[in-house]
Amino acid sequence: MSNNQQAFLELVRAGLWEKEAHLSPYGEINYAEVLRLAEEQVIVGLVASGLEHVVDVKIPQVWALQFAGETIQLEQRNKAMNQFIADLVAKMRDADIYTLLVKGQGIAQCYERPQWRASGDVDLFLSVENFEKAKSLLSPLSSGNKPECNYSKEIGYYINSWSVELHGTQRTGLSSSVDTELDSVQRTLFYGGNLRSWNNGGTTVFLPAADEDVFLVFTHFIKHFYKEGGVTLRQMCDWCRLLYTYKDTIDFKLLEQRIKRSGLLCEWRAFVALAVDTLEMPKEAMPLYIDAEKWEKKAERILTFIMKGGEWRKVHDTIAVGKIFPMSVLKFAPGILLNVNWLKIKERVFQKK
Repeated sequence: MSNNQQAFLELVRAGLWEKEAHLSPYGEINYAEVLRLAEEQVIVGLVASGLEHVVDVKIPQVWALQFAGETIQLEQRNKAMNQFIADLVAKMRDADIYTLLVKGQGIAQCYERPQWRASGDVDLFLSVENFEKAKSLLSPLSSGNKPECNYSKEIGYYINSWSVELHGTQRTGLSSSVDTELDSVQRTLFYGGNLRSWNNGGTTVFLPAADEDVFLVFTHFIKHFYKEGGVTLRQMCDWCRLLYTYKDTIDFKLLEQRIKRSGLLCEWRAFVALAVDTLEMPKEAMPLYIDAEKWEKKAERILTFIMKGGEWRKVHDTIAVGKIFPMSVLKFAPGILLNVNWLKIKERVFQKK
């Protein structure tokens, strides 16, 4: 790994945990390359925060100002997005439509500086009934939409320049075991009332409870890891911050059961090793961590895969992932290559009957 990449990761750790950063061990640093990596991994705000914690070298003023300017833009975008979410949630409630906000701005609240997390889409998770009602409400407001996926029950809209995605499930399409467990989590959320809330400028926005959210966030980036061009460090950092923020309340035994039932224990242990060994996630806050060479090696390969980024991942993702998790790639092959799984086939059969 180059000195620029090592310096970049040191800044990520400093921003993630608000701790001192030491850059002198990495020699001469190309800050343009550090910025490029930060943009590619969608964590410019974290790296900017890390720069504020450097204690052993002086950051060139031109680059300090460059990062400061980018964080100002992040703050402005997040402020505008939060207002859009508040207005959208209020509009939906007026129409008797109730939704959960997943990922994005909800996870941002787990960071020390929520306004410095790069925002993306507005992802809304709804029950079957509310999903249909939300489509009817939002379609006339949209300037365009992504095609609806029947199996995963998701559709995207562009409303006032914002991308809004409605999700009637959180299914990944990887395997029936993963999606069956996600459907179980969904029932827990909508029928068990396992929720938490975020006070967004006076508007109450409901989020999944931490026990459920940790599993949703993990399976979401595992889907990206296997199927959609790889995972970024932002998704890893979101997962770490969520686990850390709720470390005293998360039911680790329940989480372990869900991971095992979904057949993702190997992936969990490898990504846990990356979180602890590279991102310096406190061990006590990370369930199922094992200090073993096997998981360290897998974590190193995952990090190499993530740091390649961009077009390389899109072309070589299945080959690279196959070297890390050969058995899983075989197990998930139909979902990865054909975008089908047995649960989807089963549903189609029953629909025909």
